[in-house]
Amino acid sequence: MVQIENKPVENKSYSLEDWRKGYESQPHEKEYWIEDIEGEIPADLKGTLYRNGPGLLEVYGTPLNHPFDGDGMICSFKFTDEGCYFRNSYVKTKEYLEEKKAQKMLYRGVFGSQKPGGILGNIFDIRVKNIANTNVVKLGEKLLALWEAALPHSLDPETLETKKIDNLDGILKDGDVFSAHPRIDPHSPFNNGKPSLINFGIKPGLSSTINVYEFDEEGKILQKYSHITPGFCFIHDFLITPNYIIFFQNPTSYNPLPFVFGMKGAGECLDFKENETTKIILIPRHAPHKDVITLETNAGFIFHHSNAFEKDEKTLIIDSVCYAKLSQINPDKSYKEVDFDELAPGQLFRFTLDLNSQKVEKELLNTRCVEFPFINPENVGRDYRYMFIGATHDSDRNAPLQGLLKFDLHTNEEQLYSFAPKGFAGEPVFVPKSNATSEDDAWILDLIYDSENHRSDLVIFDGKDISQPVATLHLKQHIPYGLHGSWAGIVEN
Repeated sequence: MVQIENKPVENKSYSLEDWRKGYESQPHEKEYWIEDIEGEIPADLKGTLYRNGPGLLEVYGTPLNHPFDGDGMICSFKFTDEGCYFRNSYVKTKEYLEEKKAQKMLYRGVFGSQKPGGILGNIFDIRVKNIANTNVVKLGEKLLALWEAALPHSLDPETLETKKIDNLDGILKDGDVFSAHPRIDPHSPFNNGKPSLINFGIKPGLSSTINVYEFDEEGKILQKYSHITPGFCFIHDFLITPNYIIFFQNPTSYNPLPFVFGMKGAGECLDFKENETTKIILIPRHAPHKDVITLETNAGFIFHHSNAFEKDEKTLIIDSVCYAKLSQINPDKSYKEVDFDELAPGQLFRFTLDLNSQKVEKELLNTRCVEFPFINPENVGRDYRYMFIGATHDSDRNAPLQGLLKFDLHTNEEQLYSFAPKGFAGEPVFVPKSNATSEDDAWILDLIYDSENHRSDLVIFDGKDISQPVATLHLKQHIPYGLHGSWAGIVEN
């Protein structure tokens, strides 16, 4: 791995050829002790890092038109006194097994991948393939592979064996969906101050229904409630505070007819309304959940939020990664041919919501292109200082994520570790140290694609100073660019 800290790279910090190699499929499922290690694994790092993302970027010879259509592949990194044990395994969904048996593509992709045969091969086929490729989290004793347009799949937390599609003990019904971006309240007022997992599901339409679920640490339902909002909803992430569930309803519309008639994928039927406002929907967490507040602002398009907190009873702060517009999927151009200079960068903004005046103020916090924010889990829904986020090498141009950025929200100071020119980054995961004494007292785990050696590395940083890695664990194979993950520590009785 070539590791460069804030050193200039001539012209661009990357080559498209190197970046593309991270989108090669990984058909092999393996497990082994990681033996090729630079540095030393921290002694107090005990538990399992889980990651999820598209592992197959083609289906038996048919290339996908968008990487988000790829079948979900789970990776686990189990840290013990003996070292780190790695596994990767595909989520064996019904559709994955059907295509494996047929040795051909049987399902269209939501984001634009079409079956062979042109319009006649796709017309009127509106079946949805549950690709289970976006996130993986523990809920009680269950390990859940999540995809936001369907039910979750439960896996064995140790072996990653797929058990079943899971309705969470009957909480979810046929046709319900369970988002891929849950939030964990570390001190839930509805669970006696203990952690709870909150998630949502959306039933879109001319008016969209947002269903909210809150579970205790054992996976038992604490409360469930719904809100109907006018218009189509394309919402990936949300926020929580002790008193509110918060959604940014991006200004989008959806025309399903080209999808139904086999001309486009469903994702290509989305239309971003660049000149319309974003709705900010605040749903009370306390029953009866009726006094919903809806504000409007020019937010652009948002995939991911960092955090929200209540400054006082009538003032809320929200930090989000915003794009000037949603990049539309181009069916005539491969996603591997992207021109990053033409795309709107994701940048970090702060929204201040005044509930008295119903006004929203928007402030740019950092000009660098960033994505996948992660914070100390103890501060979710509460005031915080530090954010760790995937970032570009250069501060003034759009590009693939190649670095880890630590951003101090109190002082605006930033610390960047860059893996350019050969390394490509994703979402960092925050693991609090045992006996931590400060907010950034943590291990930061970052899965990096090393294009020079066509393999992936798990890189461990000390959250207090990310100027150099503490340890770099070299895998025997590459992991295609992933989406989200989580940490499951060892629970001591």
